[in-house]
Amino acid sequence: MCVQPLTLAAAGAALLAPTATQPAPAAAPPAHGGAAIRHEGDVPAADLLAKVRDCDPVSRGKYRSDRGKPATIPVCGTRDAVFWKADMDIDCDGQPGRRCNRRTDPFFSGTTAHQQSDGRHLSAERLPYIVVPAVSPLWDHRASGVRGGSVAAVIHRDRVQYAVVGDVGPPDIIGEASYATAERLGIRPDPHGGGTDSGVTYIVFKDNRVTPIEDHAAAVRRGERLAREFVRGG
Repeated sequence: MCVQPLTLAAAGAALLAPTATQPAPAAAPPAHGGAAIRHEGDVPAADLLAKVRDCDPVSRGKYRSDRGKPATIPVCGTRDAVFWKADMDIDCDGQPGRRCNRRTDPFFSGTTAHQQSDGRHLSAERLPYIVVPAVSPLWDHRASGVRGGSVAAVIHRDRVQYAVVGDVGPPDIIGEASYATAERLGIRPDPHGGGTDSGVTYIVFKDNRVTPIEDHAAAVRRGERLAREFVRGG
């Protein structure tokens, strides 16, 4: 993971280059000036958000959004999912590419907690994935049916992006996703000063995994089905 202040302007410009498009078009122009924003699936953000208005905590305490910030964010649970409402910091780790590498990010790490089917680490700039906190006394995500490849719906404003659990972060910080996740939600994906300070909801569906983890189309298909079931559920 990497959350650092803005440095080189040239790096920021490189990070704003477009990525591949997604199946369903969005109505609004991109917020960060890069690739077109896409809404995945047919389950409205409002319907998903209505199901996570109340919090039944599954964490034994609360997380920080960033180092030095107060711990105010619980992980909440339902029968079918866990969720949290936080910021979004940008994870640019994994396979180096044009937008995520040691030149664009001096804190770049070439590894992710989970790997592709070919043994290579994930690509933050191509694959929408989210980061969960490392196992700690606060919360063990594995006990909530969350593993590498678990499907998540990430919501920002009126947009839904399906992603997988792809990396693990510090044990006391929550609210991070890959470059690709941020970009497709219209959030500035620059690891130096990008992301957003609030307004992101992460819903991770329990006991569901995409194999291979890098198959984003499969994550979207499964995410749509799980999201419909989640909205219809009691």
